[in-house]
Amino acid sequence: MRLFLFATLGLLGALPGLAHAAAAFDVDHATRLWLATLSAPARARSDAYFEGGEWLALWNTVFSVALCWFLLRVRLLPKVRGAMHRRGWRPWLGVLACALVFIAADSLLSLPWTFYTAYWRERQYGLMNQSVLAWLGDQAIGFVLGAVLGSVLLLVIYAVIRKYPKHWWLIGTGVVGAAIAFLALITPVFIVPLFNTQSELPDGAVRARVVAMARAYNVPSEHIYLVDESRQSDRISANVSGIGPTIRISLNDNLLKKTSVAETAAVMGHELGHYVLGHVWRTIVVLTLLMGLLLWLASRIAPAMIRYGGQRWDVRGLADPASLPVLAGVLSVLTLLAMPLTNTLIRIDESEADAFGLAAAREPDGFASAAMRLSAYRKIAPGPLEEMLFFDHPSGQTRVRMAMQWKKDHVPGATEVVPPPLPDPKP
Repeated sequence: MRLFLFATLGLLGALPGLAHAAAAFDVDHATRLWLATLSAPARARSDAYFEGGEWLALWNTVFSVALCWFLLRVRLLPKVRGAMHRRGWRPWLGVLACALVFIAADSLLSLPWTFYTAYWRERQYGLMNQSVLAWLGDQAIGFVLGAVLGSVLLLVIYAVIRKYPKHWWLIGTGVVGAAIAFLALITPVFIVPLFNTQSELPDGAVRARVVAMARAYNVPSEHIYLVDESRQSDRISANVSGIGPTIRISLNDNLLKKTSVAETAAVMGHELGHYVLGHVWRTIVVLTLLMGLLLWLASRIAPAMIRYGGQRWDVRGLADPASLPVLAGVLSVLTLLAMPLTNTLIRIDESEADAFGLAAAREPDGFASAAMRLSAYRKIAPGPLEEMLFFDHPSGQTRVRMAMQWKKDHVPGATEVVPPPLPDPKP
């Protein structure tokens, strides 16, 4: 009995030591060590870039609405519609002509603004590797692609509006959903190669690690593609894209060149999570439903605006293809207003993929390091409201803290690391 009491007292005496060992890893301190790898000048630069992008969301909408108003004032599409009618062209050809003219006018008139936001500003922050000519070449490819796919989509939408004037938004939602799914299907196989070269990822530690994780979760891994996105920028990225027969694992060459095997494994674990958790299909459904809400609102707002414009715009109703600037302007504003909701829905998926990736790769420090690298163009530590409104991914601070918490919970004898400073971004 005395021996039992001594043993019990000894065990109780050891408990504080055991508790101390379990609590030795300080999540907050470990998180601060990672955040400290970002220098003050680099952090100020990152914050300025991201906060400027928040304002750009507003100014892009203002510019789009102003452009639509200008096209209405000059009656560009009514002139195209009238010309098609005088030539006796079929109504669907008139819609197609209006759609092509609208897409062309929108692209050409907005080119200076697009040049500033997508090229000059990116160049100022050291995020653009292309020359002006190479960038313009990609823009030309994007224009042709947008003109073909966009005009076909608008042709179908306006056919639905003519046939079902009261409930066109409901059927239009299904059309948009089918279009989103179609784009998800063809993008990795037909669209990405228009802008970048894809090659098989060479054998080595990275490929072996990715294949092992993919096989563990039954993700198709016969082919893993390396994309030469360094020709455009230094951003790191990867994805499991496509649906059905076009599913493929891809990573860009920046990820391969600039990160360690642990970082790459953490990033790829996250991307595999999107596939395993069914995020592609969930995103298609969610975006379709959200677009349905926007189309329903547009079906109420756009006709009222057309009545307001009256003879000044020469738009005869929503079924008139000349109403395209009205519909586009209304949807631009609604999309901006829906941005916090859209960001939140996407951020939920991203957070789930983060948790999956940590469990799949078991590289919490690699995950934290990769999250810090994204600080080149993402504000690392926003306030809660800013993160909710403007972030479509968890912030770097949120991700690092998640990684450190996972490390404490799942790595026996977890210890802090003192990571080296991040290199300052190029000017």
